Amino acid sequence: METLELILREHPFLEGLSEDQIRFIVGCAKNVRFDPNEFLFREGEEARTFHLIRSGRVALEIHVPGKGVLQVETILEGDVLGWSWLYPPHRRANDARALETVRAIAFDGACLRAKLEEDHDIGYAFMKRLLHQILQRLERVRMQRLDVYKV
Repeated sequence: METLELILREHPFLEGLSEDQIRFIVGCAKNVRFDPNEFLFREGEEARTFHLIRSGRVALEIHVPGKGVLQVETILEGDVLGWSWLYPPHRRANDARALETVRAIAFDGACLRAKLEEDHDIGYAFMKRLLHQILQRLERVRMQRLDVYKV
């Protein structure tokens, strides 16, 4: 049987964390599942969770006045989803909608913030990983914009 610790150890985002570090944060985590077209979260709501995607695809969408919904990115297996839980005012900046069945690990944001503050070594390791994800996402958006504008 797969334990939550084993699942966390195998996720690419947490690669390289020690077993003690995984055990330290596992209490903030739970398995979640979303059906196709189900929202993981909605724009403007309080950001309470952070997701590690295990399988499936998630559409990040924004509402454009006068134009409707625009899909800005697709989040895939192995990706992370959401960092608004970490930074005040802890509000979602977009919608996240399952495009197919999604399995993920959801971390309670308040619990995880407290753990990262309590142990600065794991906090630093976690923040380095999160910053890497943010930079990758910004690069993908930049490349998409270049394609759209044919620069």
